[in-house]
Amino acid sequence: TLWQCDFFSKRIVSKSGFRDVFVLVFLHVESRKVFITPATYQPNQAWMIQQAEAFSQYTKDQELPCKTLMLDNDGKYSQPFVNTLKTSGIKTKRTAIRSPNTVAFVERVIQTIQQEVLDHFIIFGRAHMNVLCSQFRDHYHLERPHQGLDNELIERPPTKESKKVIEEPDTIRLSDIHCHERLGGLLKSYSRKAA
Repeated sequence: TLWQCDFFSKRIVSKSGFRDVFVLVFLHVESRKVFITPATYQPNQAWMIQQAEAFSQYTKDQELPCKTLMLDNDGKYSQPFVNTLKTSGIKTKRTAIRSPNTVAFVERVIQTIQQEVLDHFIIFGRAHMNVLCSQFRDHYHLERPHQGLDNELIERPPTKESKKVIEEPDTIRLSDIHCHERLGGLLKSYSRKAA
């Protein structure tokens, strides 16, 4: 029931020139599931309350309850934001000052987003940023193995063959391997083709 959240920003190209966009990332520590908010130019109080409501609904939809949400001491986490979470039964816990390791799991996810995706693109507008983040989220949940989960996937993609037990052959032919690419081949995952 422990979640962590943190902001990150990225300089993008907009119609009015270079601007910073802000994204809020939530991470369920046990399952490693992430919830990434839409990007905004101004993370004002109204936007923060909207994201708190969306996060609360996400935890209900995914059946991943949140009793405690760890956050740092950023001023954007205003009292109305905290109160919105409190009405959903979510207790917020602020980290000690100058202790970034307290929310290390979500910090690592943000570093992964930046290094594996965002550093490879010139981003044109919020919509482009949202597409990149959603593609990363899908890759992160469905295709990327996680060391904290014994190198397993967070979610299994639904397949018709998922109920069949397939015996492991001694060798795998290259023609039996399927490569799924996202973002023009930047993110790749490999699996066996269905028989």
